[in-house]
Amino acid sequence: MSEINITGKLAQRASSLRYEDLSPAALTLAKQCLLDWMAVTIAGRDEELVRILLDERMDAGLAGTSTVVGRTERLALPAAVLVNGSMSHALDYDDVVKAMRGHPSAPVMPVALGLGAHMHLSGRDSLTAFVAGFETESRVGALCAHNHYARGFHPTATVGTFGAAAAAGRLLGLDTARMTLALGAAGTQAAGLKASFGTHCKPLHAGRAAEAGLLAARLSARGFTAHADILGNEQGFAKTQSDGFDLVAALADPAGGFHVTNTLFKYHAACFLTHSSIEALNLLRKQHRVTLTDVAAVELHVNPGHLKICGIAAPTTGLEIKFSLPMMAAMTLAGVDTANDASYTDLLASRPDLVSLRNKVRVVSDWAGEASGAEVVLTLMDGQRLAQTFDVGVPMQDLDQQWAMLETKFHSLVEPRLGGPRTAQLIASCRQAEQIADIGALLDLTTPGF
Repeated sequence: MSEINITGKLAQRASSLRYEDLSPAALTLAKQCLLDWMAVTIAGRDEELVRILLDERMDAGLAGTSTVVGRTERLALPAAVLVNGSMSHALDYDDVVKAMRGHPSAPVMPVALGLGAHMHLSGRDSLTAFVAGFETESRVGALCAHNHYARGFHPTATVGTFGAAAAAGRLLGLDTARMTLALGAAGTQAAGLKASFGTHCKPLHAGRAAEAGLLAARLSARGFTAHADILGNEQGFAKTQSDGFDLVAALADPAGGFHVTNTLFKYHAACFLTHSSIEALNLLRKQHRVTLTDVAAVELHVNPGHLKICGIAAPTTGLEIKFSLPMMAAMTLAGVDTANDASYTDLLASRPDLVSLRNKVRVVSDWAGEASGAEVVLTLMDGQRLAQTFDVGVPMQDLDQQWAMLETKFHSLVEPRLGGPRTAQLIASCRQAEQIADIGALLDLTTPGF
């Protein structure tokens, strides 16, 4: 084990967190995460992978009483958590946090809401559990010093399992000793590889993390045993799946005291690592009124790691487009709405004008700034060169503006599926989630025809 039982330290933080401990900013961001998670989950309800998962779980005899967000089916709690977690990541439109290097809400929110509803707990309880899970997965991510990601692991799947276990353990009232063992049971289940990006398995990662974390906490509550320092042991999670082991980073408090206040939200329905390039191209396109016929060549200067994730040169499906920097650049310059998930179709992948423009894009892995940033250079037909940098990895400070942007996103994703009145009701409920007596009432609002 490490000199400090890091698993026990993180367990103590998660088990002791109270609603009253949340700063105003942390509470606001937790509710914004809730709003955004609801939007992307409802929007993902009709994806093929959701149908397959529902059919499989129903065939396995796992019908039950827990809500499947945005749908009329009901499943047993673990099955609902799996489907809701997978659904929330189906569009790759969910939030991000740098400390974790992944998507924090997708594996944690299904547990905070689903188990909370199962136990008839309040909005305060679920929000507190969510933050406990968010903070835990962020600190586990910091412990692994990001090398975990570079080695090919998907932190939403692996690190997210710890977050889900912490959220479930907090709702179940586990003490530090039992929470430590819940994290131990989570760590031995944590799995997920970046090789799966661009397939149904990437969203499945989030659902499996949620389901495994829930199982870990519920088993621990019944007396199940696990390693008491799964994070710090020489053959434990961090040292087998990462070359780094940064205790200082794992235990340090971020500015403002909570990692949740560093949440980054997505406003384009594609891999987050494409977003800085999209924003920079949008600035150039609007400032210089660039049209498709003006463009002779495009250079995207990005972090070398981006090519391992968003390097699909010639996507053939709508899903692959989301992981293709060249195609996302072409869509942006063509004025295609990258915020609308309906834009990402198999037909679009072969559209001649976009393919022609895509072939003019060169991705250069020489960006030396923040890993989330990028520089784009446009060469126009008249020889003029235009350059712009952007970094979407900077959290927004104006939380009122962020509410407005998230509500716009929510309307665009939810209103076509649930209608205007229900959309407005869901937004109002998320804004006042701490006042909800039984969090199940919020989940019920996502059910068509309820």
